[in-house]
Amino acid sequence: MKLNPCFAALATAFLLAATPAARAATGPGVSWQAAAADADIDRYFVQAKAEKKPVLLYWGAKWCPPCNQLKATLFNRADFIEQSKAFVAVGIDGDAPGAQKLGTRFKVRGYPTLILFNANGSEVTRLPGEADAAQVMKVLQLGLSSGRPVKAVLADARAGRKLSANEWRLLGFYGWETDEQQLLPVAERPATLAQVAKASECANHGDAETTTRLWLKSIGALAEGKAADPAQLPRLRGVLADPAQARAQMDVLGNEAPDLVKALAPTVGESRTALVAAFDTALKRLNEDSTLSRADRLNALQARIDLARIDTAKDEPNPKGIPAALLAEAREQTSRANREITDGFERQAVITQAAHLLGRAGLWKESDELLKSALARSHSPYYLMSQLGGNAKKQGRKLDALRWYEEAFNKSEGPATRLQWGSGYLAALVELSPEDTPRIEKAAAQLFAEAEKDPGAFHERSERSLKRVASLLGSWNQSPTQAAAVGRLKAQLDGVCGKLDAADAKARSACQGLMKPKA
Repeated sequence: MKLNPCFAALATAFLLAATPAARAATGPGVSWQAAAADADIDRYFVQAKAEKKPVLLYWGAKWCPPCNQLKATLFNRADFIEQSKAFVAVGIDGDAPGAQKLGTRFKVRGYPTLILFNANGSEVTRLPGEADAAQVMKVLQLGLSSGRPVKAVLADARAGRKLSANEWRLLGFYGWETDEQQLLPVAERPATLAQVAKASECANHGDAETTTRLWLKSIGALAEGKAADPAQLPRLRGVLADPAQARAQMDVLGNEAPDLVKALAPTVGESRTALVAAFDTALKRLNEDSTLSRADRLNALQARIDLARIDTAKDEPNPKGIPAALLAEAREQTSRANREITDGFERQAVITQAAHLLGRAGLWKESDELLKSALARSHSPYYLMSQLGGNAKKQGRKLDALRWYEEAFNKSEGPATRLQWGSGYLAALVELSPEDTPRIEKAAAQLFAEAEKDPGAFHERSERSLKRVASLLGSWNQSPTQAAAVGRLKAQLDGVCGKLDAADAKARSACQGLMKPKA
């Protein structure tokens, strides 16, 4: 049978609710069941099968701003709380003892990740943490009603088989940012999304929003510097000019504005200037949209700032040419957010975002003052301290940067978090004070000592933190004094490796390979 030409082209191309700390980490309302080991997960899947319920797995951390945004906007919604009765809600706190091992099992890295499984334990879909809460609710309901793994849906789409409108929507709203190559290698994502967008359009299933989302995602996923077909530029301008379309795609437009502009207007000139102006108008409208969360509105404002400095070097701390009116809006909106927000989850999400936005605008004094004013009200002040360290570093204030990075590490909580923050502190030491051998050795030794006490230290995020430590030490090792320090650290690490559980071959191999000399 001859395929439709459209398909022919396609074919060829949460946490412990029993304790106050856990309630603070996950939020009220949903009966999250904590998982910290394989046995916990296996028990919940047995429960799900017996009750004929799907499983919703949430992977997050107390400090994580996007996780706190979910707690402030999704997890406390009455419809989400009611919907949660239809599934087994499982929360994995990334700092729980066995959490990083579970991260390896489920191929989750970024916080937050939301995965829906059917009652038989097959992964149905990964929910889009970047979309607004109402959209996430719709996708969750689609997944619950379908139960069909998105991997099979994608395979059918690529093979030219018929899909329902809801299945196309599952593809459009799949959590590609947290896919971790479960569906596709990253390098294949732009072409595949473009093919699926074309197939969605050819299928004529009546959901133009989904087709547009897939197309925008395919453009945004292009490698930086790679141009898209310029014939598609009018289509993007049409989305920007239509308030309803722009609102439906607000997360893609806000998160990927510079990438979309560079792909469709790759050179400086009239075309780029006109596209940036059209984007600014649409983003300003989103920034003023009271139906969006405060975080989403500020995200639109940040996208406007990023576009205003699109032709400025990425790491330039003092960008020129940002309109005075836009700077005034940044000051006013971030100050208002700091005054008005009372919810602790929303504060952790929005204030950290606002401080980053101010820094991108070159408003470093305002960014520093905002973070300092928020320290006492944050449930994870070490996150704000690390931002203050980053601000100081970008402004060339080395001593302040090191002081804030060190304080952030000292105040950080949880084994995985401490390894992550500690590796960040070590990176700052190696970059800003490489001559301070005693301080660098002390910091690395402390991290290896903490890894020795953590059964999950050589899995997932924690393993990556320790790999970063080893890499930093390798590049720093340039003198006899430094070599002697690295030798002592290697001996310490060898002792850590020797004490690991012999049954955990993965951890032993990872540990032994950290500071192994390269061939």
